[in-house]
Amino acid sequence: MGYARPRPRRLAEKLLQVRQALGLSQTALAKQLHVKEKVPYTRISDYERNKNEPSLMVLLEYARLAGVQLEIFADDQLELPARLPSAVKRGNKTSRQKR
Repeated sequence: MGYARPRPRRLAEKLLQVRQALGLSQTALAKQLHVKEKVPYTRISDYERNKNEPSLMVLLEYARLAGVQLEIFADDQLELPARLPSAVKRGNKTSRQKR
C-alpha cells in the first residue's frame, strides 16, 4: 500500500492567484501551459480547488508564465510577488517569450 506524499497547503491558492493575476480564464491558461500532456481546463479547476495536484512539469510552466521561481509553489512560507509576471530572464529570453 502506498501513501500520499505531503503537498504544499497553499499550492491551490497560489495557482489561482497566478491565473487571476495574468487575467486568464481556465481555458486560456490551459492553452498557455506548454506541456506535452494536454491539460484540459477542467484540470485547472481541480488544481485551484485542491482536488488534484499538477505534475512537476505543469508547475514549472506555471512558474515560467508567472516569472517566478518554482520554489514559490512548493514552500508555503514564500509569497508570490505582488505584481505578476515578474519576467525572470532565462538566457536571451524572458519567461514570457515563446520557447
